[in-house]
Amino acid sequence: MKPLQLGGLGALLLLLLGAAPQPPPRLLGLSHVAFRVSDMERSRAFYDGFLGYTAVSPMAATSGPQRLLLLVGDRQYLELVAGLDPTQDRLDHVAFVTDDEAATRSRLAARGAKWMEAREAGGNPALVGADPEGRGLEIVEHAPNGWPRAFVSRSGGARAISTRIMHAGVLVGDLEAANAFYGGRLGLEETWRGGRDAVLNWTNMRVPNGDDYVEFMLYGDLPAPNARGTAHHICLEVKDIEQAKARLVERPYAKDYGRPLEIRTGVNRKRQLNLYDPDGTRVELMEPVTVDGQPAPRSTAAPPRPGARR
Repeated sequence: MKPLQLGGLGALLLLLLGAAPQPPPRLLGLSHVAFRVSDMERSRAFYDGFLGYTAVSPMAATSGPQRLLLLVGDRQYLELVAGLDPTQDRLDHVAFVTDDEAATRSRLAARGAKWMEAREAGGNPALVGADPEGRGLEIVEHAPNGWPRAFVSRSGGARAISTRIMHAGVLVGDLEAANAFYGGRLGLEETWRGGRDAVLNWTNMRVPNGDDYVEFMLYGDLPAPNARGTAHHICLEVKDIEQAKARLVERPYAKDYGRPLEIRTGVNRKRQLNLYDPDGTRVELMEPVTVDGQPAPRSTAAPPRPGARR
């Protein structure tokens, strides 16, 4: 018999009738973020030579790899996918990590979400799906002695500008639909929202079993696929942004980078520095605390209206 799929009203009725609510999927954080690139060697020079992320997967040893994996920490990595068309979105997919793929699959099904079983690029079992924007998502269970943990000793971690992907930024046009999916089905919880000019621009959604989060980049007018590199981004945590900048300046790649390295304080009152890979994808370096240790004010503004410019 087909399992009953319940929406928000159905879940409320079960609660009123005394049925135990279904727990959210076990999502511990971000596993990886995958970007499409037009020139693998140029991109590798940026992510390896500038950010310090060594390609340590078996794919790195092949000639002209179609996918390159670069270790960030013992449970996170970046994936570069070759073959970017100039008109194409740079973001390929975002992946969460779980410690129990089977239980996560069961909990997703109980919440009315159907995900396909697969293997991610590192060989780990994964569930593959998409969000309301049609964006590719994965949920990955990392093998205890497999990728990425087994490769930490080979990664040259001292070179890494950061060992944590704090968040991934994704474009969202319908905040209600995104909240129903990421919150109602995946169990993410909103922790902050911010904006400029009396318009809500960002909301942060934290995973249920960790501290990593997804940043919704709200829009009224959806940018063209090849103009989404600022919104579709990753944020790397650094304890001291000045020290991180000094390390970047010392690296040979810095003389060829061609963009200013500017430290700014964001609306969230955290110091940050934005970098851009050869295809224009933004890599944000950000400190984990606000400049004065106080929480940033939470926006009460409404999200942008469809067709309204941000």
